[in-house]
Amino acid sequence: MKVDIWSDVRCPFCYIGKRKFEMALAKFEHRNEVVVEWHSFELDPNAETLLNVDAYDYLADRYDRNREWAIERHRAQEESAAEVGLTFNFDKAVMANSFDAHRLIQMAKVNDTPGDIEELLFKAHFTDGKNIADQQVLIGIGKEGGLDGLAVEMMLKSDDFTDDVRHDEKIAQQIRIKGVPFFVIDQKLSISGAQAPEVFLDVMTKVKNGVED
Repeated sequence: MKVDIWSDVRCPFCYIGKRKFEMALAKFEHRNEVVVEWHSFELDPNAETLLNVDAYDYLADRYDRNREWAIERHRAQEESAAEVGLTFNFDKAVMANSFDAHRLIQMAKVNDTPGDIEELLFKAHFTDGKNIADQQVLIGIGKEGGLDGLAVEMMLKSDDFTDDVRHDEKIAQQIRIKGVPFFVIDQKLSISGAQAPEVFLDVMTKVKNGVED
């Protein structure tokens, strides 16, 4: 069984959805038969890396709301994250473009690294407050995930894996993905959003048993 997941490492619900899916997978009787592939999706391809704008002001400006509204919105996300064992620190989050992070993910896919690059990027952004658009940060994450640091540095200085990112995004458009996380189970059933673990488990069980609707 193959599970394709479209995600952006800037998306809090994608990190929460990842963890909920993993919780479901741990309970799935046929989990050893499941192959997971992550696909690129940029929530805002034109996003600038803003070192002097915090998460609250960024969200408030984007939705034309006040800072207090943004703080409450993020607090709710922090609580949702804590429910699945994640720590979100929006107070120190860096508003960063995720394109190079996606290229790093694509590089990891080709090299079949033992580390979970997706997880490392999520943690760097949401927990550790690192700038995931910074090349040195990405080199460090790549090395932690099992990639050669010099190879990552050379990749980031080139256009390598740009086409792979764009290909994933093109497929997302073709199958009309409007938001992430988005999960496709064995090309048969899909799940949109950070659903409860029970939802993932139910859908995987249905697909395994040949139920497609």
